[in-house]
Amino acid sequence: DGVHFPHGSPPASIGHRALAVNLSDLAAMGARPAWALLALTLPAAEESWLAEFAAGMDALARAHDVALVGGDTTSGPLCVTIQVLGHVPRSSALLRSGGTAGDPVFVSGTPGDAAAGLAIEQGRLQAGAETAAYLRERFLYPAPRVALGECLRGHASACIDVSDGLLGDAAKLATASGCGIELEYDELPVSGALAQAVGRDRAREL
Repeated sequence: DGVHFPHGSPPASIGHRALAVNLSDLAAMGARPAWALLALTLPAAEESWLAEFAAGMDALARAHDVALVGGDTTSGPLCVTIQVLGHVPRSSALLRSGGTAGDPVFVSGTPGDAAAGLAIEQGRLQAGAETAAYLRERFLYPAPRVALGECLRGHASACIDVSDGLLGDAAKLATASGCGIELEYDELPVSGALAQAVGRDRAREL
């Protein structure tokens, strides 16, 4: 609380995001998720908060056929820890280390939207109602690309999710593959909402 999600975030979003970021890691390996373990530390057992948190996590888990199979609860500052396990056919996992010089680099989705959504949540960015709603949704309820990850098996040479930011994660991919990497900003998919909310230069930064 206050590190990976803003204090006072909607409980459903916390449940969704905690699972989504882990599903995204499996997606980046071409794996199909199956089970999740949840360690939940709570300052108090509030029924309404827990119901919303569980609903947010449950909806995403059901969408990807993930079963919650165990974990632990304890008392303390709000902290959510999830471990997700899944399957990938032998020798077909997507790794960060498979890239070679000359490989083209692709990114799915529209990077920067969630960062703008966080800025709106924190009151650091103002936008029109429709634009703000779209960007907040991108932060509060990210969509792990599990199906895309499975489709990339046998096609992508290396893969990583970009939850830590496109530039930083691209560097991790390049380092693991022993290559340099060159990104062309003008080729990146930037959403109309992001461009409208912050302009071209700030969109590039986000």
